[in-house]
Amino acid sequence: MTVEAVVAVTSAIAARSITLIAFGVDSVIELASAFALIWRLSRELRFGREASEPAEHTARHIAGGLLFALAAYVIVAAALSLWRGQGAAFSWPGLLVALLAIPIMLMLARRKLTLADQLGSGALRADAAEAIACLWLSLVVVVGLAAELAFGAWWIDSVTSLAIVWLLVKEGREAWETDEGD
Repeated sequence: MTVEAVVAVTSAIAARSITLIAFGVDSVIELASAFALIWRLSRELRFGREASEPAEHTARHIAGGLLFALAAYVIVAAALSLWRGQGAAFSWPGLLVALLAIPIMLMLARRKLTLADQLGSGALRADAAEAIACLWLSLVVVVGLAAELAFGAWWIDSVTSLAIVWLLVKEGREAWETDEGD
């Protein structure tokens, strides 16, 4: 996730790509969520489930809020880009990292779901849902970059980034609404 985030954000800055910045920042948010999950599970192991539930609730709300903020940024950035008639440059590193993310996220999501079922962990199941959302996000990035390479239309990045908004809001809602009892 760290490599994915660094490559996506660096590529996004170089190409001025809203889609890649959303992809990279989402990776940072997922990475923070994973660290919160590890911290939360370690608290549960040391102090019991009651001690970990407030941390879980807070971490989920922070992740959800950050995803909503990212969705708002994407909407504003895409609208400004469309209004100004400015597009992004194509990015080979961005395409490569998004292509590599697809099988990695699929494998990671499957393993997290299996472990969540074995442990009965709602928090780990929610984290697996984030990996699935990242898989879909990767697919959108690949489609957008492939269309940009094929057609070279200046508006493709803005339109693709708006397709990502739905995923960000869905992921944000899931993070916000996840309850330990699920």
